[in-house]
Amino acid sequence: MLSAVRTSLRTARGGSGLRFPKQPLVRFQSTHADYTSILISEPAPGVSQITVNRPKALNALNSTLFHELNSALRTFSTDDNVRCVVLTGSEKAFAAGADIKEMKDKQFAEVYKGDFLAHWTELSQFRKPIVAAVSGYALGGGCELAMMCDIILASPTAVFGQPEINLGVIPGAGGTQRLTHAIGKSRAMELVLTGGNFSAQQASEWGLVSRVVEQGSVVDEAVKVAGKIAGKGMLAVQAGKEGVNAAYEMSLANGLHFERRLFHQLFATNDQKGGMNAFANKQKAQWTHS
Repeated sequence: MLSAVRTSLRTARGGSGLRFPKQPLVRFQSTHADYTSILISEPAPGVSQITVNRPKALNALNSTLFHELNSALRTFSTDDNVRCVVLTGSEKAFAAGADIKEMKDKQFAEVYKGDFLAHWTELSQFRKPIVAAVSGYALGGGCELAMMCDIILASPTAVFGQPEINLGVIPGAGGTQRLTHAIGKSRAMELVLTGGNFSAQQASEWGLVSRVVEQGSVVDEAVKVAGKIAGKGMLAVQAGKEGVNAAYEMSLANGLHFERRLFHQLFATNDQKGGMNAFANKQKAQWTHS
């Protein structure tokens, strides 16, 4: 949630010998002139890309950025031409944490009454899949932002961590919860209580990220994955996301029942009829997303 303190950044820079490979330029076609902290592009059919764009602050997160991010996702949620989203930052930082200048002087009554940070987690309610492409620092809020996504692909340069303890607080946008679900209690406890960082390779070994993209651009690979997802039937994709997410909230028995009901409901769709008939006739399915 919170920005990595300078000592954490120095440790990450000095201790890991990070090198940030150049990534191909992405052609941005944003029609959202009011956005100042994010860029919108369409890198592939059915895929929209959101790029965090606060380079001078290492993509530090603040309320303005999340309002813009939420606004973009609300637009995407009602646009049937958007079937998957890629979320990324820069080569140096996916997001190095939260903007401490925004919150350092806040008082308890203010943050409690206004439920500060609640809108930072709206992304987790977005029904379409989000693929995170992480390069460089994903610390504090940056780590939490990545964990709100459905699939995380990491560059070898990616560095994750929850260093809020160094600021006298704890993660406040899901760091103690999602990290524990992903990598287990003992590892999460050590990271939260020491404020230590961990590498892309460790994140992969522990199951936090889907994989490390060793060659080429992690953004290109994320777009490729998103494009594959966008090429499937939208209703089945949304049901699949709903089913996997339910596994975190339900017992196995309840989860299996929920999954079966989602499966049953898809038999009311045109895509189920078209997809199964196409398979039976050795044809390629033509999805109508209906």
